Amino acid sequence: MEEKILTSDGSHSLLSNKYGVSYHSKYGAIQETRHVFIQAAFIPKAVKSQSLRILGMGLGTGLNAFMTFLEAQKFPDLVVEYISLEAYPIEIDQALELNYPEQLGSSEKEKEVFKRIHEGPWSTSMELNSNFSFKKEQVLFEEMTYKDQFDVVYFDAFAPNAQPELWELPMLKKVYESMKQGGVMTTYCSKGAVKRALKSLGFEVQALEGPPGKREMTKAVK
Repeated sequence: MEEKILTSDGSHSLLSNKYGVSYHSKYGAIQETRHVFIQAAFIPKAVKSQSLRILGMGLGTGLNAFMTFLEAQKFPDLVVEYISLEAYPIEIDQALELNYPEQLGSSEKEKEVFKRIHEGPWSTSMELNSNFSFKKEQVLFEEMTYKDQFDVVYFDAFAPNAQPELWELPMLKKVYESMKQGGVMTTYCSKGAVKRALKSLGFEVQALEGPPGKREMTKAVK
């Protein structure tokens, strides 16, 4: 089991036994997800789309998927298909101890959605409601072969010092190829080497203000 920690905004995160780093910023798991993925990627695409395909690179604690589901309810005409990749799933019992539904003021129905994200079968599309489908795949990021499929990518791998191979050109090229023209990728990482690699692939790269505790984050548009 991973070690559960409390971040500064009152939400839980986990400390990875395998990589020795936390799943989220110590300054706030919910704040970080809202800032980096919901506000910088999901909402700007949702306001001008009727349907979105989202790739979550890292299921982890399920927070990105769950908060995207909650945010999507504010766009009743939007149809979302969310696919999440995870090589090393956390234990279900531990996932269900995380306090995200309580911290986010979730209804009983929404709490059930959080459970389904973790308890549901792998490699099977689940209808979380009539407008939101979710599928999780237990695979290494390096094994993905998607082409021109995604409007939004949440690039949420562990930090470059923990998983350097996921932040180098061959992997970032796979991300680029997985996206539709005009697609948006966001990540908390703002390393110069990563931004240069993204630019070399043809992304339009923007440095945005980071979440609490971080000066910058990165947004890349295909």
